[in-house]
Amino acid sequence: MRLEAWGGPRPRPRASVAASPGRWFIMRSMPDLTALLSLPPIWRESRFGGELAALRRDPVLQGRGIPHGDGSPVLLVPGYLAGDSSLATMTAWLRRLGYRTSRAGIRLNTGCSTASINRLEERLERLADRYGRRVAIVGQSRGGTFARALAQRRPDLVSGVACLGSPMTDPLAIHPLVRLNVQVVGRLGGLGLPGLFTPECFDGECCAELRESAERPFPAEVGFLSIYSRSDGIVRWRSCLDPAAEAVEVDSSHCGMSVHRDVYRVVAPALARFAAPAATSGAAAIRAA
Repeated sequence: MRLEAWGGPRPRPRASVAASPGRWFIMRSMPDLTALLSLPPIWRESRFGGELAALRRDPVLQGRGIPHGDGSPVLLVPGYLAGDSSLATMTAWLRRLGYRTSRAGIRLNTGCSTASINRLEERLERLADRYGRRVAIVGQSRGGTFARALAQRRPDLVSGVACLGSPMTDPLAIHPLVRLNVQVVGRLGGLGLPGLFTPECFDGECCAELRESAERPFPAEVGFLSIYSRSDGIVRWRSCLDPAAEAVEVDSSHCGMSVHRDVYRVVAPALARFAAPAATSGAAAIRAA
């Protein structure tokens, strides 16, 4: 078993550290040489500007040569240390394609997983209730792990999830420099700084349900796409290969997946497949009863 960062399955701590979740978190978050050598150089993330420029020149941004939407709702969830604005380009593109998009309401994705997913579930319920159909979720990096958790918790409300560079089998399979940042954020959260996860989110009661749900099979009625890149400078690409997902490889930076033309060509047909009939959603069915 591997660690579900910010609340998920994890290796069993040795007895000497089991009594201190915070201490185990710090030990697990420290970089090691093996992890460093197994990742592409982090400077590859400097490709973001070029990837955005290439997208702006590509006809896919105008919706040419790809399936369009039918008015179905799509919830977009940003990655770690990012907010809704990081997915602004993709949001505008999806609207041009005919989807009804919704932001996650996240300014900075650094909060406790359970609290964040609970808020997203409320937003998901409102979207399903408003449009009378299940909702597709697009999540980047940590946002993709949230999308997966939402699909497992509420398959009645989710038509499919598309994860962009999301380390789902081991969300701490990240570049050691980023892992150090996770450690700092966790320590600050442990000191009481609001809006931040804490070391106890890894082993404490707050995220116990998420750790248990991650062990359950992914619902067969929900579409599941995972886009990964072997040249990802942040996430070890193998951690994106969830056995339940359709895995598609692109040549992209980690941060650039939200603006990469090849990603857009993969996401568009996936969302078209996810689109559920405009029938009564789970939320509407409950209300009608």
